[in-house]
Amino acid sequence: MAFPLSLILLLLALPAWAQTNSAPATLQSQTNKSLSRGQQIEAFRADCIEKRRTICGKILKVLPDGLVVESGYTNLMRAPLSHSWLAPGSVKAALAANLIEGQQPDCVCVGLVFLTNLPKKPVPKVYDYVDITGYPMGTYTYTSVGDLRRTVRRFSTKLSKAVQWHLDERAKQNGNH
Repeated sequence: MAFPLSLILLLLALPAWAQTNSAPATLQSQTNKSLSRGQQIEAFRADCIEKRRTICGKILKVLPDGLVVESGYTNLMRAPLSHSWLAPGSVKAALAANLIEGQQPDCVCVGLVFLTNLPKKPVPKVYDYVDITGYPMGTYTYTSVGDLRRTVRRFSTKLSKAVQWHLDERAKQNGNH
């Protein structure tokens, strides 16, 4: 008995479909459009928690709405430095060599990032160090030196602010300004 070529190709493709971990972006966006507001909030909250990072690094720039941080100073995660989110620039800290950022929650973030929604106290200064959890909020573009513009990942220290940002972005995409 001969099988049609299309059936054979379908059977060969089944294992590849089983290996995918998430739905394509277009399917996800269609699904998210049909979710209630409460379901959207919970989905964004779960995503932010899943993608949270430990931002431990040197403050390179203090801006009105946040900090530019070179993250990857893993030795800041030691006691007694780990008792506060901010450490003075006088502490001994070094950028970890050959550090690769993982994909699991709370892994150490590597590279330049923008950190917003900071605690009120203590007040950070350039070259101080931070060690805090950040929740993803897209990207941030700032002027580095002269007119050189850099775009880096943006993180919020507050989960609620990150979730609200995602909701606002979704509303913009759907034309609900």
